[in-house]
Amino acid sequence: MTQLKLWAAITVIAIAPCTYAGPGGPGGGHAGGPGMSPMGDASHTNMDTHSAQANSNSPTELLSRNTRLSSNLEKLLPAGTTAQQACGGFKNLGSCVAAVHVAHNLDIQFADLKPKVTGSAAVSLGKAIHAMKPDADAKAETRKAESQAREDLRA
Repeated sequence: MTQLKLWAAITVIAIAPCTYAGPGGPGGGHAGGPGMSPMGDASHTNMDTHSAQANSNSPTELLSRNTRLSSNLEKLLPAGTTAQQACGGFKNLGSCVAAVHVAHNLDIQFADLKPKVTGSAAVSLGKAIHAMKPDADAKAETRKAESQAREDLRA
């Protein structure tokens, strides 16, 4: 029975950081569940779509290796814009891919959206949507783009 208690303690210790490490304090504070952060909060997101890879490499490095994803994103970007150029300045690949989808879905200029969600004065993707398209349902559009980004990153 002592061994069982040891394993239970190890499990609690291993799981605790996932539960309490999310943005917004204990429990993550987001609809994505404990420890998950939404892509919609691009200024603070830790979306880990490619776990270890996303943590150790910049979005531009990941895109230079994933030509299929790069090519698919470039179809959604303005002519002449590479996926690497588009994702430069984003903290992770997931938030960049979601922003590309938002710009495409809502017919927003990506060049206008990107500075709103990156940099020192960055706001969440939802707030950027609301500022640029006040009539759009920012929450729904953020969820839609996040879902599209997850699909793209799984492929």
